[in-house]
Amino acid sequence: MNQQPEQSNQSENKSLIYLMLGIFLNQSKQLNNSQQLTKSDKQQFKTQKDERVRYLIFFGLMFFLFIHSFWKYGILNQAIGLIMPRASAQVAIVNSASGFVPDWSRLRFSDMIIGENGSVTYPTSRGTESRIWRAGQSIAEFMELGDFETPELAIESLNLSTIARVQRINLNQQRLSDFQLTRWQTLPNLVRAVPSLGNRSVGSVRPIRDFVRRFGINGGTIANASRYTSLRNIELGRGINLRNYPLTSIPNIQNASINRFANWQDSKIIGVPGLSTLTWDNLPGLRSLDLSFVGKVDLVLRDIEANRVRSISGSYQEGFNVPCLQPNCAHVEMAGVGRTTGTQWISGKVQLVRGGFGILRVLNGGKEPTGRHPFGSAFKQVVWNIDEASGKVQTAMFFRICKRIAFVRTCSPYFIGYVPFIDYWEKDPIVFGQPNSLP
Repeated sequence: MNQQPEQSNQSENKSLIYLMLGIFLNQSKQLNNSQQLTKSDKQQFKTQKDERVRYLIFFGLMFFLFIHSFWKYGILNQAIGLIMPRASAQVAIVNSASGFVPDWSRLRFSDMIIGENGSVTYPTSRGTESRIWRAGQSIAEFMELGDFETPELAIESLNLSTIARVQRINLNQQRLSDFQLTRWQTLPNLVRAVPSLGNRSVGSVRPIRDFVRRFGINGGTIANASRYTSLRNIELGRGINLRNYPLTSIPNIQNASINRFANWQDSKIIGVPGLSTLTWDNLPGLRSLDLSFVGKVDLVLRDIEANRVRSISGSYQEGFNVPCLQPNCAHVEMAGVGRTTGTQWISGKVQLVRGGFGILRVLNGGKEPTGRHPFGSAFKQVVWNIDEASGKVQTAMFFRICKRIAFVRTCSPYFIGYVPFIDYWEKDPIVFGQPNSLP
C-alpha cells in the first residue's frame, strides 16, 4: 500500500523534471537561433555599408574627373559665362555721341585700384626717392599731384575752398598737417601763395606767431618777418607741429590755388583734403578734350596673330602707328570711316614701346605698354585682356611719374598699372583721341 504512492510521487517528479528540462532546452534553442539571426543581420548591414562606401568613392571620383575635364578644356568657364552676368568695367561709362567715354561724374582717384605690385627708385632735386605700390591699393595713396600736371585735368588750378564746397567738407575741422604741402612751405613761400597774408601782423596768425618766436621774432608784419635770413629757408613743418593747428588758422589758405604753393607737385593726392574723392567732372581741364576721332571694335584677335603693320597704337615718343613685328600680336581690329577699317590696336600685354622724357625716361627700362591717349596725357589707355571667344576686350589705365628736377619737368614712361578701365565688345564704339593719323 505505501509502496504505490511512493512510486507515483517519483513518477510525477520525473515528469516535472523532464518538463522543466524541455522548457529550458527550448529556450536555449530559441536564444541560439536569435543570436544567429542577430549575427546575420549584422553581417548584412556591414555588407550594405561597404557597398555604399564603394558607391561614394566611385561617384566622387567621377565627379572629380568631370570637374577636371571642365576646367582643363574651358567648358566650365563657358558654362559659368552663360549663367553669370557680364563683368562690369572698373570705370562707369556713358555712351556719348562720340562713343563710350568715362562717366566723369563717377570717376574718382580713390576708385582707381592698382592691379599689380610694383616699386621704383629715382633721382629728384631733394635726393633719391622711391615709390612702392601694392595690388588692391588706390592710386590716390601713392600718386602725386605733379604726375597729373596736364591741361586735360588742370588739377593745380583748384583750391581747398572749391573742393570743400563740392565735397561738403568743413575745413575748420581739418588740421594744417592734413594739407600735406604745408610741411615744406617756408615763410616767404606762404607770403607769396596766400592772398594778403603778408599784410597781417605776426601775432594775429597763431601758427606763424609760434613759428617765428622760435627765432626771436615777436612783432611786425608777416611780410617783414619773412625777410629775416635766419628763417628764410626753414620749412614750416620743421618749426612747429602742424597737427596742433586748424587748417583755417592761416587766413585765406583755402582760397589759394594749389599751384601757388612751392613744390606743390610733390604732394600726394590724399595730401589735399577731399581731392581723392572729388569726381573728375569737377576738374576744369576735361572740357578741352577732343573726342572727334572715333571708330568701332570690329574683331577681337588673340596672340596667334603675327606681324601686324596697320597699327594705331604706340606712344608719344614713337608715334601711334607702331607696327607689331613679332609672332605674338594680340590686338583689336577696328572699323570706321575710310582707312580706319582694318587698323589694329595692339595689346600692351604683348608689345612695349619707348616712353618718357628727360631724366626719368630711363625708368622701367624706358618702356611702356603700347596704347593711346583718347582722354589726354593724364593716363594711357591700353588694350589689356582679350577674349576672342566672347568678342570682349578689357582696357586698362597706366600712369607715369613726373617731377621737376633743376626746374625742368621730366616724366617716366607710362608703366604704373594696371587699373581696370573700359570693357568693350565687338561692334561697340570707341574713342581714339588724337592724333588721328592712320597707317
